[in-house]
Amino acid sequence: MAKCAFLGLGVMGYPMAGHLAAKGHEVTVYNRTAAKAEAWVKEHGGASAATPREAAEGAEFVMACVGNDDDLRAICTADDGAFAGMGTGAIFVDHTTVSAMVTNDMAEAAAEQGVGYVDAPVSGGQAGAENGALAIMCGGAEDTFAKAEPIMQAYGKSVKRMGEVSAGQLTKMVNQICIAGLVQGLSEGLAFAEKAGLDGRAVVEAISGGAAGSWQMVNRHETMLDDEFEHGFAVDWMRKDLAICLAEGNQMGAALPVTALVDQFYKDVQNMGGNRWDTSSLIRRLR
Repeated sequence: MAKCAFLGLGVMGYPMAGHLAAKGHEVTVYNRTAAKAEAWVKEHGGASAATPREAAEGAEFVMACVGNDDDLRAICTADDGAFAGMGTGAIFVDHTTVSAMVTNDMAEAAAEQGVGYVDAPVSGGQAGAENGALAIMCGGAEDTFAKAEPIMQAYGKSVKRMGEVSAGQLTKMVNQICIAGLVQGLSEGLAFAEKAGLDGRAVVEAISGGAAGSWQMVNRHETMLDDEFEHGFAVDWMRKDLAICLAEGNQMGAALPVTALVDQFYKDVQNMGGNRWDTSSLIRRLR
């Protein structure tokens, strides 16, 4: 068993850290809101720390799941950041969805201190985190990944190395690009079915086993038909992710016309007050 730190106890990080503790790892947690860390310790044991640096001291593996590029920089490289507390040979694993640029910057800063780095964004949402069934796409040196992989298996159903540092983040961008188009297509299809007077559930039963089928269709059609969106992956988070995709695509010259369009549709949902609604709320625009 390993000595681990987990930084960031949001809807994803809280259960992910819990799976580490359940597997017998020694876990110290840090969260910007200390009460959340205290609640985690009360539920799972382990310890909490006042700063990322304190949490990381003596840890073999430091996992992070925070909000965005700026949050990651702060917990890594600030005076009280994790890198200041990590020893040579320790490994930092970032589960945040961030840009490839900040990933490369943080990996370089880690290397200067003899710390290994794996970018490891996740897919599967809150349910995947709670069930320990996340898909984790990783970038990093082969030997560094090999050491971190067994630890990530505590909460990952699929843990795959995609290449060197930042390959994980680039793969997550592909994931979000694909999801954006799928959710918009599903929204249009279900809205069309409603206007045509069809039973939406019967339609999905008829088509979900064929070429139109998808995870989104199977897992989101009922709540979409019931106009329920107080769950799942928030629109604000999706727009953050799509902004990363669009910026990266612009830099490399990759055309993302559908992604750009769906991003604007999500802006419409935000303007409707749906910042925290599930991404499947795109159908609201069509009703």
